Amino acid sequence: MNKIIQTAGGIFFLFIAQAVFACDYPSRIAMPDGATATKEEMLVGVKKVEQFKQEMQAYLACILEDEKAARAVIDDLEPEVEQQREEMLTMKHNAAVEDEEKMVAQFNVEIRAYKDANE
Repeated sequence: MNKIIQTAGGIFFLFIAQAVFACDYPSRIAMPDGATATKEEMLVGVKKVEQFKQEMQAYLACILEDEKAARAVIDDLEPEVEQQREEMLTMKHNAAVEDEEKMVAQFNVEIRAYKDANE
């Protein structure tokens, strides 16, 4: 009985902790139009992309720490549940990295358009 109460308490703590300490996913930035943007607008875009990348790295670190904290609270995690949690963490991580890569690729397209328009 004590084990059930302990597990229930751990799960309750996990949900409360996730609600309170939820990791903030970075907001997408407004991309300058390279074909019409000024040099200053493109430089601001570079800073925004760098900020987005830093925020994404903080998000990735946060979701990893959240998962570590959650697993520390749960004593005997069933292998199936552990695998599901690992798969969910991997999916979150991969989706975030993919989003970051798309953002950088999109900005590179705008940089090329800017260079083409200003040569």
